[in-house]
Amino acid sequence: MSCSKKPALIETKPIVITEKVPHDSDDPAIWVNREDPEKSIVFGTDKDELNGGVYAFDLDGKIIPEKSLTQIKYPNNVDIAYDFKINDSTLTDIMVFTEREAHQVRLFAVPSMTPLDNGGFKVFEDEDQPDLKRPMGVALYRQPETGKTYVIVSRKNGPLKNYLYQYELQADNEKLRCVLVRKFGIFSGTKEIEAIAVDQALGFVYYSDEGSGIRKYFADPSKGSEEISVFGGSHFKDDIEGIAIAVFDGEQGYLIVSNQQDHSFNIFRRSDNGFVKTINLGTIETDGCDVTTFPLGKKFPNGLFVSMNDQQNFYYHSLDSLDLTFEK
Repeated sequence: MSCSKKPALIETKPIVITEKVPHDSDDPAIWVNREDPEKSIVFGTDKDELNGGVYAFDLDGKIIPEKSLTQIKYPNNVDIAYDFKINDSTLTDIMVFTEREAHQVRLFAVPSMTPLDNGGFKVFEDEDQPDLKRPMGVALYRQPETGKTYVIVSRKNGPLKNYLYQYELQADNEKLRCVLVRKFGIFSGTKEIEAIAVDQALGFVYYSDEGSGIRKYFADPSKGSEEISVFGGSHFKDDIEGIAIAVFDGEQGYLIVSNQQDHSFNIFRRSDNGFVKTINLGTIETDGCDVTTFPLGKKFPNGLFVSMNDQQNFYYHSLDSLDLTFEK
């Protein structure tokens, strides 16, 4: 980790700042409404041990009460997947989030907000110590050849090996199960591992080892659990946090990663994970972030970047404003 003095970065201001959540904003996920993109929803977690929530926001940053969930025991991270097969005739988009103090992940259909998990799927069940069962980060991965959908989960505390667990979502007569398929992931032993992001097209999963670097593995468990690489650590002041992946054609695109204590974001190429630049989006101590390159109407014609701000809210930036020019 580096603490060297850097020149002040020019701030790129957000187009929208959301309404505040009641407690402690943490992680966003963008659901793209493919039929009517301007009615897409940003879901954002609000951490509280008794009455946490996952709040739904429209593209103007206003809370949508009928799509928001409350009375959740410390929701941490959230993710979205599309066209999940519940049975032979039914597909639905899904939202998953971790409920830390209940030691489980939750699963809902989107945008109906219908629960699909019968109250939740317990995780890290084989651990004896309660402190090792508290989930934090979460990401969904759909294997393109088999169509299998996986939930990858990190936790507040864990061992130096097998910090992450990966579960397969299995549908059996419309009843869903969450079945453990592998344990993987090196941990440096410094701080914790929270943020997870999956590059669906290239088949990689990345996670932030907060005191060390960004670690990269195959998302498909059949390809093994050997670490591919660890990178980026020298570009961070402290606390490597949220990861968002902006996907363009082929291998083009970027990983956008929160440099939390520097109040900035570091950008790495998706193709080879080389460092590109640091940007300042005006947020304070960002935890989670998300991005889509899908056009979302007049405000966000070429995509949207959403980041948590440590003032109980989230910032929306037009993806154009991040000035992501391709490097050969």
